[in-house]
Amino acid sequence: MKTNTSLLGSLSCMWLLMAMVATAQNTPVLDTTGQPLQRGVEYYIKPAITDNGGRFTLINRNNSCPFYVGQENVSGSEGLPVTFAPFNEEENVVRESSDFKISFSAATICIQSTTWKLGERDEETQRRLILTGNDERFGNYFRINRQSEGIYFFRWCPTEACPYCRFDCRTTSVGALVENGKRLLALDGSVLPVVFERA
Repeated sequence: MKTNTSLLGSLSCMWLLMAMVATAQNTPVLDTTGQPLQRGVEYYIKPAITDNGGRFTLINRNNSCPFYVGQENVSGSEGLPVTFAPFNEEENVVRESSDFKISFSAATICIQSTTWKLGERDEETQRRLILTGNDERFGNYFRINRQSEGIYFFRWCPTEACPYCRFDCRTTSVGALVENGKRLLALDGSVLPVVFERA
């Protein structure tokens, strides 16, 4: 009888855990007005903490292509809007802990995509910078996790698009890296809390 009770208790705990995970993955990411982020709608991304740089934008890191993803140096009305495209093509809402692509609603002199892409590890800083362009594999897929009510952070951990990528998801939160007076986005550092403002 004890064995059946233990088995039933273990199964109940597993079902509860699976339900909690499924609920977390179905939670929509909210903008500053409390509305879910929508596929194809333009949003500004800005730091949740005011003295932590400005809105997200394209950065010309070294006077050549490609452009990098970064922030304006000061908060204000500058910056470029982005659109989101969930991995699941039937999904129109951006959800927490789900894979999606992010693209700036802008054109550059590089004549290439403005979709975010994970770059190689920078030799000097040992951090992986985020730049723009198309990736033939999984480097274009990012995720949003909630830090607190209405405040989020980005991660690179595309487990929907790439199930085996979960083994490289240890230090994949997106934060800022200041280089020559430019605020670039990079992995493997401190987290940059953000909010989303409809354009």
